[in-house]
Amino acid sequence: QVQLVESGGGLVQAGGSLRLSCAASGRTVSSYDMGWFRQALGKEREFVAAITWTGDIYYADSMKGRFTIYRDNAKTTVSLQMNSLKPEDTAVYYCAAGQIRSRYYYRTSYDYWGRGTQVTVSS
Repeated sequence: QVQLVESGGGLVQAGGSLRLSCAASGRTVSSYDMGWFRQALGKEREFVAAITWTGDIYYADSMKGRFTIYRDNAKTTVSLQMNSLKPEDTAVYYCAAGQIRSRYYYRTSYDYWGRGTQVTVSS
């Protein structure tokens, strides 16, 4: 029902910036809440940020002040602006979607996932 395609990953030096984008498509995509998660090698997938289709925004504590999530007016593209990147931000970043409405921090709340995009931050 919903397809998600991430883009924008790459290699960046510590202190640099990257902008990730998630293109969403589907029959009722405009009604979905969107989230970003990341998974470092050997670690569990963790919450990064979420934005609801009403505009509410949530961040993991470690992302506050550095990362910004936003969407376009048509609600078909969700972006994650990442500033002041650190080596520990290195991970595969995934876009997720679902008719969540609550509990945005939990992976199991989301029904659809993109394939992920690699972000590597060098020291």
